[in-house]
Amino acid sequence: MKTLVFVSLVGLFLHDTTMHSMKYFYTASSEVTNFPEFVTVGMVDDFQIDYYDSNTKRDVPKQDWMKKVTEDKADYWEWQTERAVYYQHVFKVNLDTAKQRFNQTGGVHIVQRMYGCEWDDETGDVNGYDQHGYDGEDFIVLDLKTMTWVAPQQQAVFIKQKWDNNKAELERFKNYLTKECVDWLKKYVNYGRSSLMRTDLPTVSLLQKTPSSRVTCHATGFYPNRAMMFWRKDGEELHEDVDKGEILPNHDGSFQISYDCVFQLSGVKEDIVTKLDKREIKTNYGKTSMRIVEYCVCYLCWKVSFIVFRSLSQCKVCTTW
Repeated sequence: MKTLVFVSLVGLFLHDTTMHSMKYFYTASSEVTNFPEFVTVGMVDDFQIDYYDSNTKRDVPKQDWMKKVTEDKADYWEWQTERAVYYQHVFKVNLDTAKQRFNQTGGVHIVQRMYGCEWDDETGDVNGYDQHGYDGEDFIVLDLKTMTWVAPQQQAVFIKQKWDNNKAELERFKNYLTKECVDWLKKYVNYGRSSLMRTDLPTVSLLQKTPSSRVTCHATGFYPNRAMMFWRKDGEELHEDVDKGEILPNHDGSFQISYDCVFQLSGVKEDIVTKLDKREIKTNYGKTSMRIVEYCVCYLCWKVSFIVFRSLSQCKVCTTW
């Protein structure tokens, strides 16, 4: 490990909580062992706010502050349950239709949808999105700027043409994504302000498997999830021979990130500096009973950019639903 005493680890927090988002994830599946045929999950600023599946047949809050929603709409949870039951039937048909279009019969197959909106509480800017996937690939996606559908796969062209020609439905959905969705998002953010607008500093650790392996910089327990990491030497950022990590959610709503030989994090005004001191590096080298770190992060194996089952053989449901 070279230049050990000269390198510092810096987490520079860029406190930015003006952008808020609401996303709903629908997943319909066939022949997936120990998994409901239909699941819906709502997320606000990366917090799960509700959950419904075809086994329980009931939409329920997943944050205490979401119980305040009945103050504005007394029958909210009954209304959400009715919507979920309706879409459960719709997505069962969609799954059967997709299998026909791809000339498939049995086996594991998955139809997914992610839709929602974003709102900047400082500028007032709003954005919306609606994306559909089949078996882990983009199937049809809404372009909100042109209010037309994009069909990445040939099997979706017929649906694109049909949906593009339904101008009334496009206008209704545009109004939902840019107005109604944003109105609900503002309410949810207000309900959960103490949680959503907070700032939690991370716990930073230096990890190394063996004396010859790379040093990994790991931060966990921070919020919000806008984070960057880098190594710094003599005031200069180091980017060569560095593998950046991915920000991942923890089960408690906070986040974690690991970098190989680089660390950058965002959140507050002050720098968090951890010197690369050999005495501070944790290792399991020669200690068979010790594990450095083991995290269960999957969110049903959804990607952040789009909901996808990466591999059913690797996917574990580790959130507490």
